[in-house]
Amino acid sequence: MNSKLPTDSIVIKDLLVRGIIGVNDWEREAEQDILVNVALSTDLSRAGRTDDLADTVNYRTVAKKIIAHVEGTQRFTLEALAADIAAICLSEPGVRRARVRVEKPGALRFARSVGVEIEREADGTG
Repeated sequence: MNSKLPTDSIVIKDLLVRGIIGVNDWEREAEQDILVNVALSTDLSRAGRTDDLADTVNYRTVAKKIIAHVEGTQRFTLEALAADIAAICLSEPGVRRARVRVEKPGALRFARSVGVEIEREADGTG
């Protein structure tokens, strides 16, 4: 891992979106809850000094892009959706790494949720 990457993070926790996800016919017919968590690694030192939104990653903008994508796409797997979301996050200026967790609450009997978690870096590794 590159030690020069910032250790600061912007976190979006438990973003609840409705969309089509799954491989079964019944999963393709109706939207279901999809829970998204992201942690964006970026350097927040300048924003901490200036107190200016222009010097940071706007988490509202990122959340809106994630919501629009989840609502507008119909992926079969959580893995593909997580990769899409990571790419959205990494397209934001200043984001060096994105950790993305995507879950389907209630998808497994006796489990609160099932999901995947991935981590990607801006250069495509991870």
